[in-house]
Amino acid sequence: MNRISETDLILNADGSAYHLNLHPGDIAETVITVGDPDRVGGISKYFDTIELKKGKREFITHTGAIGNKRITVLSTGIGTDNIDIVFNELDALVNIDFNTRTVNPVLRSLKLVRIGTSGAVQADIPVDSLLLSSAAFGLDPLMLYYQQALTANEQALLTAFKNVLPAGAPLSPYVASAGQSLLAALGKGEEQGITITAPGFYAPQGRQVRATAAIPQLMDIIQQFNFNGQRITNLEMETAGIYGLAAALGHQAVSCNVILANRITQKFSTQPAKIMDHYIKHLLDKLTRA
Repeated sequence: MNRISETDLILNADGSAYHLNLHPGDIAETVITVGDPDRVGGISKYFDTIELKKGKREFITHTGAIGNKRITVLSTGIGTDNIDIVFNELDALVNIDFNTRTVNPVLRSLKLVRIGTSGAVQADIPVDSLLLSSAAFGLDPLMLYYQQALTANEQALLTAFKNVLPAGAPLSPYVASAGQSLLAALGKGEEQGITITAPGFYAPQGRQVRATAAIPQLMDIIQQFNFNGQRITNLEMETAGIYGLAAALGHQAVSCNVILANRITQKFSTQPAKIMDHYIKHLLDKLTRA
């Protein structure tokens, strides 16, 4: 088997993954990812037991259990550049032998659940609601660096989206879908839709403050997109990268979006911390029963 070099997979002096500071065995097969490091403790406080707490930079990890269900919660920071680091190292922890630097003969598939905040782009999606991403368009470049195997439906969806973008717009979007078994387990009874993953918070999400946006009609394009009854429902900054890398590495992933803002009605949650805590408990209950 091919040996992975020391510069392709960097390990710390203690043998842990370079950025996450974790050893194989430190993570559960169910991993919750959050953007905010402070949210890790907001989730693990509901664990019955906590066996591990580790951190390096913005990557904070708690592993514990609710009943017999072992769960890891890990902060990624903001953006798909961090998702590239986190998901490659999570995969390495379960599918690469750190001693021989070779891929394990039997590959493991993780269940990866993002719990994050988002803004709705349709007027009928209420603030303080929960929405699961069935698929995501990435306006960031991450998956342009990886080979993707798209289904016919994904290719048709991506083509339809590209066709509504202005000629000459500096965008090269990609598409990726949720893990279907995990979406089925967590998505029953929940609002679902297509998410836009942007490489920034302001102009890349159609906001205008002082710097002039290069695509001033971006929000209108996003809101009005419809392909065979499928519409874009929300904006955030990680989901497409999560879905793309999870699929490339053979993992199941689903993104759960707590809607704190509605860009069309221009409303923002008056109690964001309380709403997030409510959906954390809701999703943990679903996870432990899945």
